[in-house]
Parts: sequence; structure tokens; C-alpha cells
Amino acid sequence: MVTSLNINDALLQEALELDSQMTADTLVEKALQEYVQRRKRLKVIELFGTIDYDAHYNYKTQRQQA
Repeated sequence: MVTSLNINDALLQEALELDSQMTADTLVEKALQEYVQRRKRLKVIELFGTIDYDAHYNYKTQRQQA
């Protein structure tokens, strides 16, 4: 898909200098991938402390029953 983007030239140039093998297209794609991964991780982090568990669970007993 071809999309026209208005990107800060200085920021784009700085990012391209970090990896001389990358084109502007691959740079934007990589940035979007990293953005999506980060947002997914943040959603998982939000779950911490919201899941109840049995504090008296004994995994050793569970293993012996198997």
C-alpha cells in the first residue's frame, strides 16, 4: 500500500543514520512493528495484579497426582 506521510526530516535522517542499511520505507515499517509490540506489552503489564490466584496452591501435590 502506498501512503504519503509528512515526517520530520531531521528525525527521519537521524533514524536512518542509526542503521545505514535501512531505507526510509523499512525504517517506518520497523518503527510501526516496534510500536505495536510495545503497546501489546503495555496491555499485558496492565493485567499484573488483576488476576486472583490461590495463595495456598501446592504445585508439589499437583505433580504427585499426575
